[in-house]
Amino acid sequence: MPAKPTRRSVLAATGAAIALFHAVPRHCLGGAKFVAPSEKLNIAGIGIGGMGAGNLANLRSENIVALCDVDFEYAVKTAKQYPNARTHKDYRVMLEQQKDIDAVVIATPDHTHALIAAAAMRAGKHVYCQKPLAHNVYESRVLGKIAKETGVATQLGIQGHSTESVRQICEWIWDGAIGEVAEVDAFCSLTYYPWGHAYWSSKLGRKPAETPPVPPTLDWDIWLGPAPVRPYHPTYHPGTWRSWWDFGSGMMGDRGAHTLDPVFWALKLGMPTSVEASSIDLNNDTHPIAAIVTYQFPARGTLPPVKLTWYDGLRCPRPSELEDGRLVGDKEGGAVFKGTKGKIMGGTYGNGARLIPETKMKEYKRPAPTLPRVKDTHEMDWVRACKGGPAAGANFEYGAAFNEVCCLGNVAKRVDGRIEYDAANMKITNNADANKWLTREYRAGWTL
Repeated sequence: MPAKPTRRSVLAATGAAIALFHAVPRHCLGGAKFVAPSEKLNIAGIGIGGMGAGNLANLRSENIVALCDVDFEYAVKTAKQYPNARTHKDYRVMLEQQKDIDAVVIATPDHTHALIAAAAMRAGKHVYCQKPLAHNVYESRVLGKIAKETGVATQLGIQGHSTESVRQICEWIWDGAIGEVAEVDAFCSLTYYPWGHAYWSSKLGRKPAETPPVPPTLDWDIWLGPAPVRPYHPTYHPGTWRSWWDFGSGMMGDRGAHTLDPVFWALKLGMPTSVEASSIDLNNDTHPIAAIVTYQFPARGTLPPVKLTWYDGLRCPRPSELEDGRLVGDKEGGAVFKGTKGKIMGGTYGNGARLIPETKMKEYKRPAPTLPRVKDTHEMDWVRACKGGPAAGANFEYGAAFNEVCCLGNVAKRVDGRIEYDAANMKITNNADANKWLTREYRAGWTL
């Protein structure tokens, strides 16, 4: 019979096992994407001069090993904070050359999100991508498919999704606090007028006429990415690129991606059957100054059809139940859920969720929480998913479908009328010409 193990022999065996664990590369222990919960992620930031700087700041507990930006003069403040990180201008070169990267954070202009995210996922990297997820419907579908095929951890950068207030909106509606919800008004009162595109459209006939030299620190070709070639101008970078159809997703992708998130989540919306829009200052170069976009969503099981009206650059109608002196939503936007038994109001990021009037809120007995809470930040919710935890709340399965809804609003704006949508076949059925805006023509060398 084998000798009875002693405490000394057990400790020796355990120590040897631990030493072996640390000596064996992580890819031998759990596959190429495996990162132990106790181990720090090696993260690369792509697009670090704006929102990307904030994302990286929320990820300081991990290893920031790479920084990629087409203009390090613009991104110099962020780069100085991570002196040990390798720097790159081209994300393709970075993914090819720097093999220690586990995950990437993408915060570039909208028109390059999909190509970078697709390349990173195919390289086996976990991906956090700032909103909007993609520039059009086709890209949204492709990213959702790649995320599912590769199994990497993903997160769409709609930080309100991780807040307490957004969860309260969902739980209260599911609790029946306001009865069945068949109508929602949502809005962002901000507009791109007069900064950026309105100046150029009124003064210079849409696109800028002058062609200043490209700054020596900027790689303009990579900045353009899949978009058609045009001369550099500071109104695009570091200016108001979001205003231009070729680069940005307008206010629909800027703030709609935040404000409509609790609407999509709480009402379990899926795809609309039709979208109708009326736009102010419609043209082929820039997003409208303002628009009203009306979605029609079909019934979902026992849930009724929903009419969702998005007020873009405008405030939505004031609910009669709202007391004098109180804002609809917050100073930038919000949503009003209209139920058969009452109304719920929230702000731009779902913050400040309240039944209205306030007397209803005080009378309401809140249900016990049913959704898991995010204890820290949206970024760290993703980090835990990267390390084998539950999927992040706004993963690409959720984010791709939600982004498709926002993109359809932009298509309706360009039509300046009604589109009828066959989601199963990704096709607009009443306006064949409008289908071209479900995707885009990609510049040679820049395709998904």
